[in-house]
Amino acid sequence: MTTTADDRATALFGNRFLTEAAPSTHFPDSGMTPLDSLRLVAEDLAMEGDPQRNLATFVTTWMEPEAQRIIAENLHRNFIDHAEYPISAEIEQRCVRMLADLFNAPGETTGCRTQGSSEAIMLGALSLKWKWRERRTAAGKSLDQPNLVFGGDVHVVWEKFCRYFDVEPRIVPLAENKYTIGPDDVRPHLDENTIGVVGVLGTTFTGHMDDIRGINDLLVALKADGGLDIPMHVDGASGGFVWPFLYPDSAWDFRLEQVRSINVSGHKYGLVYPGIGWLVFREKSDLAEDLVFYENYLGKTDATFTLNFSTGASMVLAQYYMFVRLGREGYTYVMRQMQQNAKALADNLRASGRFEVIGDDQEQLPLVAFRLKADHDVSYDESDVAWQLSAERGWMVPAYTLPPDAQDVKILRALVKETMSREQVDRLTQDIEDACQTLDQKGGAAQVEREQVKQGSGY
Repeated sequence: MTTTADDRATALFGNRFLTEAAPSTHFPDSGMTPLDSLRLVAEDLAMEGDPQRNLATFVTTWMEPEAQRIIAENLHRNFIDHAEYPISAEIEQRCVRMLADLFNAPGETTGCRTQGSSEAIMLGALSLKWKWRERRTAAGKSLDQPNLVFGGDVHVVWEKFCRYFDVEPRIVPLAENKYTIGPDDVRPHLDENTIGVVGVLGTTFTGHMDDIRGINDLLVALKADGGLDIPMHVDGASGGFVWPFLYPDSAWDFRLEQVRSINVSGHKYGLVYPGIGWLVFREKSDLAEDLVFYENYLGKTDATFTLNFSTGASMVLAQYYMFVRLGREGYTYVMRQMQQNAKALADNLRASGRFEVIGDDQEQLPLVAFRLKADHDVSYDESDVAWQLSAERGWMVPAYTLPPDAQDVKILRALVKETMSREQVDRLTQDIEDACQTLDQKGGAAQVEREQVKQGSGY
């Protein structure tokens, strides 16, 4: 191939993608230099949102350089290949044992890493269904029409599980000023076909917890009456790494008799980049044996209990790094720091006179759920505030309606992350005020603008 003057100039001074469209519809005929490839991807990504201003996502967006080095140096490890990487497998089980201890398991238990809480929830719910089938089969009863009871405050993955695995969802509706569920809500939905009840620890909507202790007490009473033995699964995707450190005396975990399994997202308040979740059982017997597969084609016989097979080991190693790096003392410090800044933001918003803060006097994730006061200027609402805040200052603060029967309630929610300083809290407060002042003058956003506002709560 003949080298032209343009090629030489590009090699010296520029990058060819600056004057050519990026490959997008056809597999490229030829390649480019490593530097050009790097810059091409980097230029595209530069147009995305700033993670520092993304107050919608629960997912970790910053880790220490040492943790990033652990991740980068171990991207080649296929976690599932235990014959080749036995230490990675052992580190996974160290993390499971540490989590079982954190969640007050009464004795030896079992569990596994997952890609995130969605996979962990699927696996935990499948075990509920299989254990229910075992009990029904032993009693000579029908296996038809299993159901699962949970509130409207759950993540959408619970409805996905019911649809994918043929289980009837019995969804307890919410109501205005009642955004979690308790025993009185659950009781009417229970019967002999109930495979389990789900309690949420830190909802994605307002950051509060269901009355897990109250629901457990109801289930214990039903069992003591010689009736139904219904287990409970705690969805601790967000709260599982918060409550043990901020509210250590609050019993929601394996201290409660009917709590048989817990999921938690390492890539949320576990402080690890995306790609790691955990499922922990109270006892080994709570994992249905029929869901465990044994294979030996990778060099040794291994038991697997996951929906995914090949996956990287980096995030498992990063989670172990965080456990030994911080310990209970360090996690407590980080959670309290976020909680203090969340309280400062809540106080600022309340003092502005424009907003009502939702439930910050209760046990809650380090976030602020808030809404415009009833007497606000009706020419705009929370979605308009979210749009204006994004347009003026680049903050991503979701605005969304709550699930039925609270669907007429629209709120804003700002997560306060580890990297958010008090100065940024004050800056955000001022930017919200400035956005509202703009809306006072011009009225609400256009419909096309409102449709671009981040509306989902479960990121």
